Amino acid sequence: MALDHTHVRPWRAIQRRPSRQIRVGKVLVGGDAPISVQSMTNTPTTDAAATLDQIRRLEEAGADIVRVSCPDEESTAAFRTIAREARVPLVADIHFHYRRGIEAAEAGAACLRINPGNIGSPARVREVIQAAKDHGCSMRIGVNAGSLERDLLEKYGEPCPEAMVESALRHARILQDHDFHEFKISVKASDPFLTVAAYQQLSEAIDCPLHLGVTEAGPLRAGTIKSAIGMGSMLWAGIGDTIRVSLAADPVEEIKVGFDILKSLGLRHRGVNIIACPSCARQGFNVIETTAILEERLAHIATPMSLSIIGCVVNGPGEALYTDVGFTGGGKGAGMVYLAGKPDHKQDNLGMVDHIVALVEEKARELDEARPHEAVREDAAAAFLPAAE
Repeated sequence: MALDHTHVRPWRAIQRRPSRQIRVGKVLVGGDAPISVQSMTNTPTTDAAATLDQIRRLEEAGADIVRVSCPDEESTAAFRTIAREARVPLVADIHFHYRRGIEAAEAGAACLRINPGNIGSPARVREVIQAAKDHGCSMRIGVNAGSLERDLLEKYGEPCPEAMVESALRHARILQDHDFHEFKISVKASDPFLTVAAYQQLSEAIDCPLHLGVTEAGPLRAGTIKSAIGMGSMLWAGIGDTIRVSLAADPVEEIKVGFDILKSLGLRHRGVNIIACPSCARQGFNVIETTAILEERLAHIATPMSLSIIGCVVNGPGEALYTDVGFTGGGKGAGMVYLAGKPDHKQDNLGMVDHIVALVEEKARELDEARPHEAVREDAAAAFLPAAE
């Protein structure tokens, strides 16, 4: 049974919110473009070598866009080298000082993360907007519940969805008044309830692309759960055009979690989707240990495909019907290997992992050869602008 990764059944279809489209370097955001996945470096930007090394790791994990903080002049000077060497578009994170925005645009930033109302006088705002126009930069207006303007806190008494949306629209109006429309907006909070409510209101108030995130979500496990609940509910409702999972962990984990969230909702397909049972006394092999090893050894595969690893024959054959490769535990130290949903051959538990890895790699090659124009990134990966001729 050949698996159709592109088929969307009516009961799981997600209707995305219509939005206008912008670009972040070569990546399209909004409109009908696939939802892009972002992270942010945490190395000192002045250490260009270390920052580029981290960007390389993020690129290998599948990052579409990477954000880099530019807090001072030394950082924007190093940013020029970083932007020249990076293979993905970079967003320069700018706060308060308008000169950093101009310097970052000149240094090769694809996007400026900036709040126009926080960088000084109208004249300074105009300078930054002009620099963005001159150098082909888009912008992200980034509103956080923890740093709302004082007048809004006085007006509403506390961070709330209404205050966050008013702040976002206030900043957006500044850009629109200067005939600048290449921007997206985020309204983040560490509280997923507050985050979701703010994005819901904002999605109805403006048509620009929305950058999703539950900010400061926490350590790897707790932050992953909080992000999946918050962003997952918004994505399920069709809200969101680009995402960043904010974890107190290795930034590469943010990319992995981001893709897993999108994969779970059928919004992006990258890499091997491993379906595995939690295991019980019926298991014919150590399911937990096996899946952990397979997850690590198959991390290099970007081709969208599925693998079922089930400990016994209760659900194993049924799950294997709908996966590209499957293994179902049996008795006497062996199990059944399924290919394209059909039982193919038996395999001893000893050597099972190496055998499954080889089968998955071979299947990935077959799928890539069948669609040569898509295989380099992934099925419906980030939409890229055509290269200049």
